[in-house]
Parts: sequence; C-alpha cells; structure tokens
Amino acid sequence: MIIVSYDIKDDKLRGKFCRYLKKFGYRLQYSVFEITNSKRMLGVIMSEVTNRYEKLFSQEDSVIIIETGESCKISRWGYARNEESDIIVVG
Repeated sequence: MIIVSYDIKDDKLRGKFCRYLKKFGYRLQYSVFEITNSKRMLGVIMSEVTNRYEKLFSQEDSVIIIETGESCKISRWGYARNEESDIIVVG
C-alpha cells in the first residue's frame, strides 16, 4: 500500500491533484489517499508529481508518499518540510 498525503494551498491545483489521485486509490482523509502498491503505479505517480506538479507548488505546498511494507520508504516534494526525521505509520 502507498499513502499519499498532500498540503496544497491553491484550491484549483489541490482539486486537480485530488482528481488525479482518485484514478489510483481512495481518500482516507481530506488530503490523504490510500493506493494499492505496485511498482508501475508508484512510478507513474512519482513521475507525475515530479514532472507536472512540483513546478506549480508555492513555498507552502508539499506532497509526501509513504511506501508501506518492508521498505517503508518516504519520498517528499515541495517546500513545507517537517523538522522531524522519523514518521511512524501504525497499521
């Protein structure tokens, strides 16, 4: 499973990003999506965030993708960064 969390200030961009994520998974909370994990799907989403959305972010926007499972890898885009280095996912 992949968890995608986002904080995007601009309503239009946030809505566009939300509609994009709805193609792959479902909403757990307002700005948090759960997506079934596959390498191909993860690659598509990460590429889209990097190539399409990241350049549109303001200084307050961010996207975090958490790959659950054995690797528990965290990928971050944007400017609003959390000072803590550890994220704990309780399942």
